Order: sequence, then C-alpha cells, then structure tokens
Amino acid sequence: MTSSRTPAPARTLLVGYGKLGGLLAPRLRADGGEVFAMRRSDGTLPDGVIGIRADLSAPLPEPLPPVDAMVVTLPPSGPSGYRTALTHLAAALPAVPARTVFVSSTGVFEGRGAERPITEQDDPAPVTERAQELRDGERAAIDLFDAVIVRPAGIYGPGRDFLIRQVREHATVNHRRRTNRIHDADLVRALEVLLRMPEPPRMLHAVDAAPAPLGDVVAFIAQTLGLEVPPDDVSAVPTGTVLDGSLLRAVLGELEYPTYEAGYAAMLTSPPRSTRG
Repeated sequence: MTSSRTPAPARTLLVGYGKLGGLLAPRLRADGGEVFAMRRSDGTLPDGVIGIRADLSAPLPEPLPPVDAMVVTLPPSGPSGYRTALTHLAAALPAVPARTVFVSSTGVFEGRGAERPITEQDDPAPVTERAQELRDGERAAIDLFDAVIVRPAGIYGPGRDFLIRQVREHATVNHRRRTNRIHDADLVRALEVLLRMPEPPRMLHAVDAAPAPLGDVVAFIAQTLGLEVPPDDVSAVPTGTVLDGSLLRAVLGELEYPTYEAGYAAMLTSPPRSTRG
C-alpha cells in the first residue's frame, strides 16, 4: 500500500497547530501547497504559513477559507469537547474538505486487556473517561468530515523528552507497563502520506515496530546516558496495551525510527532540531 509521490493538497488547514503542525507545514509548503494554521494564540509560524486565531469552544465569528484538506490535532477537553469543537469547525467551513485526517490516540484503548496485539479492526470499547472522549471525537470527525483516523502512541522526538527527564531524575516507573511509541518524524510522514494518498486506510495505528515493557525502554536510555536504571514501582501491576503497527509500515515502508533504541539513540546524540520552514 506504499504511496507514490502524489501532489500535496493545494490548500491545507492545520487545526490545533502545535509541534506536529510545525513539522508538517514546511513539508506541504515545499511542494507548493498553501497552509493555514488555526490556533488559539499568536506566535511564530514557518515562512509562508497563514495564521488563523480561533477558539473552537464557541462558534467562530468569521467564516474560514475554503480548503482541500485538514489535519485536526486537538487535545481532549472534557465530555462533548471534541464534538462541540468539530461542530463549530464544520459550521465555519464553506464546504467539507476532500480529505480530513483526525489525530486521535491509542489511549482510546485505555483500560483494555492485552491478550494479543490490537489492530485497526478491533473495537476500542472504551472504559475510561479519557478513552470515551477520544472515541467520541473519532466518531464526530467521521460523522462531520468523513475523516481518516490516526491513533498515535507515545509520541516522542526532539522536544518530547519526558522519559529522558524521568531517567535523569531517577524517578520511579512501572517497569512492567506495556508500551508503544512513535517518533514524531515517522508520525509526520504518515500524516503527509495520508493527505496525498488517493485511497488511504480509514483507520491507522501510528506505532513503531518495537512495543516493549517500560522497564526495557528506561534501561536503554539510562545505559546510553551512563546513569542508573530508574527504580521499579513494585506495587504497580502490569498495565498498558500492545498494538500492531503492520498497517503503518505497509503505508510508509521502512520507518525512519523503527525501534525505541534507534529513536532515543538519535535524540541523545543529535543537536536540537528546528521546525522553522
């Protein structure tokens, strides 16, 4: 299912512009696309990206420009938060974009057991409040925009160094927690490909090829830094899930960072990365 290099959308709206938008926008601009960045505050944007200041918790006072594609990266904001925001977004658009990608989370499976790796065919059946919010957001995005749903797990990369800081602080962690992750470079590649593909998968789990117990990950980081491994929370029970990333690899081909070892080694040895266009 690997995509050929088809043109980027002519006009793309990035809704909830943040780190992912900062990496994606220059890629779309480099191919001649026009990019709009919607966020609640002002700030520096990559060259050529047009800022739109808007708060989707209320109806927008002005209509939005027509666009061919959207990428929605909004955080959970309480019961009905997603649906309210997306309803206001739909009302402000002159037409439904031809392609919408909604970035959800593998947290939609929060509370589920781990009898086998979870695929895109599995029903989330959310049990926690956060998982229910995420699932409702997915359904709203499909209802309103016929969106393609992407579920990343444990996004990390330059500027996303939570685990590295935990290791440096020698913080106690649950070594038996089952974890999945994706380097933001591969996630942004996936978002770009989904915008370009004539017939993308309707649901995609953005996870690398190496799910692992959290103890293995922090041990690798500690070894790379020459530090002691953070202590295990012996009172914690094994939690978390394992997700199958086969479809992502079919879409992208080889990942730039297929394992946590490759990704964290690059983070710990590379200079900071700029997201300016």
